[in-house]
Amino acid sequence: MSSQAQNKKWTLIECVQYALENNISVKQSELDLKTADIDKLTAIGAFLPSLNASSGVNENTGLSFNPITNNAQTTTFLSASGNINAGYTLFDGLRNIRTFQRAEISKLASQYRLDKMKDDISLFVANGYLQVILNKANLEILKSQNGVTNQQINRTQQLVDAGSLPRGDLLEIKATDASEKQSIVNAENAIRISLISLAQLLLIKDYENFDIEDEGYDIVDEGIVNKTAAEIILKAKESRSEIKIAEQNVELANKDLQIAKGGNYPTLSAFFGYNTRYTDATSFVQQIDPNNPVVTQQIGTVQSTGEAVVADFPNTITQEVGADSFINQLSQNDGISYGLSLNIPIFNGFSTRANVKRNKVNLERTKFQLEQAELDLESTVYQAYVDAKGAFKSYEAAELALESQQLAYEYAKERYDVGLTNAFDFSQSKLRYDNARIEVNRAKYDYIFKLKVLELYFGIPATELKF
Repeated sequence: MSSQAQNKKWTLIECVQYALENNISVKQSELDLKTADIDKLTAIGAFLPSLNASSGVNENTGLSFNPITNNAQTTTFLSASGNINAGYTLFDGLRNIRTFQRAEISKLASQYRLDKMKDDISLFVANGYLQVILNKANLEILKSQNGVTNQQINRTQQLVDAGSLPRGDLLEIKATDASEKQSIVNAENAIRISLISLAQLLLIKDYENFDIEDEGYDIVDEGIVNKTAAEIILKAKESRSEIKIAEQNVELANKDLQIAKGGNYPTLSAFFGYNTRYTDATSFVQQIDPNNPVVTQQIGTVQSTGEAVVADFPNTITQEVGADSFINQLSQNDGISYGLSLNIPIFNGFSTRANVKRNKVNLERTKFQLEQAELDLESTVYQAYVDAKGAFKSYEAAELALESQQLAYEYAKERYDVGLTNAFDFSQSKLRYDNARIEVNRAKYDYIFKLKVLELYFGIPATELKF
């Protein structure tokens, strides 16, 4: 920032643009806009199905149930499981739709707040900039008139030495010179203070090298003075961010109410799940004894003869077998689940009803706030209109007064040069002339600023204001 401020004079447009790029309040508003984008992304995600995966690995020692055979075993084995679940909300009382709509409205409101912040910062910069110009113009007037005073001191000294004027006239002129030099010092301090204030607003720390371009600024009227107050107020209501922000707050409150009412409706969801298991535990299986595959066993007795009835049965033996491979078990032990889930709200301690009523109250509050914002804007614009008109009349009056004081000063100067008036009367006439010139400067830049405020309310962007 120091290199930017050094060896250059900043124009008003450069100051405004720099402030909009670096002001902390503007940056915070830009972050609010990014947050609104994130909220919108979240709302969009609510329309998409959810997909989650989970897995687990366990090692069991002692008596445990084999997760594959579900048989109790006293051994040590490793087991693993995996699940994939998907879900999708089919109906939730339109809350997802309302939430997405709310996110869009919230983003628009954030944009309007950013626009308002930029307008406010631009006006602060313009006001500070014009204050520096005013102080510089006043300094030039004081220096110019002090130059005239120094000339009068030389001339008065000659007349005093020649005996044409009393020594008191010379002392009076010198007292005027001392007073003017003090005013010059004060004016230089005022310039330095106003430059520091402007630099601080721009977040420029190199106060010593910071300076502005103080030429080429005059009254530029874009035709706003020919507009009526009603026209400007109507245009302000259409374009000003204050009203747009209040309107969006009403829309946000309305969406919040709709979302709250959605809590009274059932929620219907669909789900799908897939799971599989693996273990390295051994298991016991029944197999035919290869050495003695068949055994003969009695199965009954003939009642009449008492003869035994026998039959052949497979001869099985229990054998311990190792675990199947990991890949084989994934397909052998998998399973799926799917279905619908319906959640019907019946009673929840009046929380949903209270939430609906709370949002109804908030909606009414935002409507009143919108109405108040319109009244405040109308009052503010009308006041700005009156201020601009008054500033113009004050500027015209100051110019007329300057013309009169200039004529009076020139007349007093002529009389003083020929010895027809004393130094005190001449100094008073000169002081009134100096003050009139300073008052013209004050009225001029006051009118410029108030004119630009009025143009801003009429919808002209702050970066397009002409000076």
